[in-house]
Amino acid sequence: MLCQNPRFALYLDQRRRLRHGLALADLPDGTHSEQDAIDFIRESCCVASRAEIDHYATASVMLERIITDYQRWERQQRVAR
Repeated sequence: MLCQNPRFALYLDQRRRLRHGLALADLPDGTHSEQDAIDFIRESCCVASRAEIDHYATASVMLERIITDYQRWERQQRVAR
């Protein structure tokens, strides 16, 4: 469900801009798709499919970290408004 969330895609846009020193014009909001989010989760968790996450402790820990970072970003967005 996380990968289907358009707000998560915005988080990935902002995260990539920050990591790579890109401007909004270089990587506009709305750049990341659902498939990009799926790929991000798979790569970050070092799995070939999301179903594998439940079977590997390190993948589960990484997914929890991603969710925690995303939730922190969401809270910061609300405060910034």
